[in-house]
Amino acid sequence: MKQRSASSTDGHSSRRRWGRSQQDHVVDPYRWPRKPSEPAACPQCGAVYQDGRWCWANRPENAIELMCQACHRINDHFPAGVVRLSGARLAKLKFDIIRLARHQEETERAEHPLNRIMDIQEESGRVTINTTDIHLPRRIGEAIDRAYKGDLKIHFDKSGHFVRVDWTSPS
Repeated sequence: MKQRSASSTDGHSSRRRWGRSQQDHVVDPYRWPRKPSEPAACPQCGAVYQDGRWCWANRPENAIELMCQACHRINDHFPAGVVRLSGARLAKLKFDIIRLARHQEETERAEHPLNRIMDIQEESGRVTINTTDIHLPRRIGEAIDRAYKGDLKIHFDKSGHFVRVDWTSPS
């Protein structure tokens, strides 16, 4: 088996984390410039910041109050992701699709408290799901496409921290 070198090509020994959020040109306006003091707890949702990440846990007695990024986005109504659903069969499938989206949120949220559905809007034959992160919309879109087969398009904004997922039901 080929051995890996402990240091990277640029001389740093730390492990590189891959993904769109780690790219320098992708800016999340809700990301803090440095880690907050620990422990901290969000007064709105109850998530706890400890060991360098947000999690669902009992609030420590010495925790400071600090609003998490997800609650901040929800209060500002500034989504990081949007899922737009449309098509001829959407009216018949709407209840099941929304239930599937909520199930995907519950599964994702159990591990990642900042990944949430902000709201679901229904208007003239279209359903829009706004989320607090860029990963949940893709997950919801792919789950809907697997279950109901349609036309799925995923677009990550090149200059910002935003994703738009469009799903159209077949006729």
